[in-house]
Amino acid sequence: MIIPPIFGAIQSVRDGLEKRYIASYLALTVVGMGSWCFHMTLKYEMQLLDELPMIYSCCIFVYCMFECFKSKNSVNYHLLFALVLFSLIVTTVYLKVKEPIFHQVMYGMLVFTLVLRSIYIVTWVYPWLRGLGYTSLGVFLFGFLLWNIDNIFCVSLRNFRKKVPPIIGVTTQFHAWWHILTGLGSYLHILFSFLLMCPGGGSR
Repeated sequence: MIIPPIFGAIQSVRDGLEKRYIASYLALTVVGMGSWCFHMTLKYEMQLLDELPMIYSCCIFVYCMFECFKSKNSVNYHLLFALVLFSLIVTTVYLKVKEPIFHQVMYGMLVFTLVLRSIYIVTWVYPWLRGLGYTSLGVFLFGFLLWNIDNIFCVSLRNFRKKVPPIIGVTTQFHAWWHILTGLGSYLHILFSFLLMCPGGGSR
């Protein structure tokens, strides 16, 4: 979630890609760094550095997906304003209520939007990108599922690990799998989003 996206951003600059794709790679790196800082310190400030960039990066992904058919270097100021406003509202409310469920719901809404948009594109517009589109979504959503299972059954999973050999217990560290799978899924999604910009949706 940190090093590969940095290389992706550098290559995007070299290839003269639009800023939205460079921003996507950098946003994924910021999420990775924020998560790294939070898990090293477990401080509230670092938790915000982990969770809020998840909202911001997902907003960038949404922008890219809804602008994938537009002319190069065009800017949809209405969509941009809406996503910035959404991010500000979520940030303000989350800083006030400090309720993880609120963050999860808002993040889930963005992910759901990406899922619907991706399914529409690979079904009706560029079916030849179905493999990459469904792979990125599948990997990401599986990680998202494991994250929620870990949140709900955390105590039960901890007790289970105490009763089984470590080699088995480590496979139930669903929060770790969440980071691995959503990092990979997000990276694949950026590639998918980029191919939609190419002539013919990457068919050539």
